[in-house]
Amino acid sequence: MSVDPTGADLKRFLAEDEGGPVVMLNLLRFAPAGRPSYEQYAREVLPFLERVGARMVYLGDTSTALVAPDGFAWDAVLLVEYPSRAAFSRMVADPGYQRITHLRTAALSAAVLQATSPW
Repeated sequence: MSVDPTGADLKRFLAEDEGGPVVMLNLLRFAPAGRPSYEQYAREVLPFLERVGARMVYLGDTSTALVAPDGFAWDAVLLVEYPSRAAFSRMVADPGYQRITHLRTAALSAAVLQATSPW
């Protein structure tokens, strides 16, 4: 399972833009000994979020799953609010951001990165 979006994923993400803010849901499953790498990524991503007007809404460990299919166990969840899909795209295209993505990639064995929009 890939943990990083592809160029085609990003094109579709931008093509389906309804305008307005987007909250990105991240479901994270850490690779063995991957959590320290993700913690470093979470610290280092903050300036890039600030540059595009985004903010980390929530980062925390998961706990008891009351309703979930077998195999849907996640270690952590992260919610990040961006002012627009274009802002997310600008951040991931930033060469400085691209230099830290290896921390996220190495940290994860599985991930969901899902765009959400407010009701």
